[in-house]
Amino acid sequence: MIARICGKIVEKQPQSLLVDVAGIVYEVLIPAYVMQRIEGSICEDGKISLITYHYQHMEPSRSVPVLIGFLNNVEKEFFEAFITVSGIGPRGALKALNKPISLIAQAIDEEDVAFLQSLPGIGQQRAKEIIAKLQNKVGKFGLIKDEVTRQKDLGQGDIQEEALAVLLQLGYKKTDASGMIKKAMESLKSIQTTEELLNELYRQKKLR
Repeated sequence: MIARICGKIVEKQPQSLLVDVAGIVYEVLIPAYVMQRIEGSICEDGKISLITYHYQHMEPSRSVPVLIGFLNNVEKEFFEAFITVSGIGPRGALKALNKPISLIAQAIDEEDVAFLQSLPGIGQQRAKEIIAKLQNKVGKFGLIKDEVTRQKDLGQGDIQEEALAVLLQLGYKKTDASGMIKKAMESLKSIQTTEELLNELYRQKKLR
């Protein structure tokens, strides 16, 4: 399983990158929204580091290994959640994710069928299936500034520390993130998991 790839970009195609890793050139498929931000992630020496989703595409006469690249774990985790929807495989998700993840997560949370239908390859019925499968499960992705944390039994301090770590990864300043967490914990005292805390943070963000 190839989890990460780091090498020099030798060719940029509309939907993929050819990456040279020690003389071996890999084709890495890139979702459109990620591709829009690739240029800012290329090092001065032309190298790039990508988190990858690796799977086998089955054809009648052969099995083809496929790599899909992301700039961070947050993007990959949303992709993995998206493909749990019936009828949306890796190729379908690759095509559909052409808008900021935060906006897609917000559309799911708000049952915005029209927005989801605007994604390539997503019809009305599929949009409804996405909402039915993922609503109330992707709130944390709406916090991304333009990782899903584990559900587990944690103390209040651990929950807040995990949420803080996620917010820092998403681009928030530590002081701002700490203030957001404090406010969320005070407004919803029943929070038991990091997941619940992140969803409350997302809810409060929408109310501003």
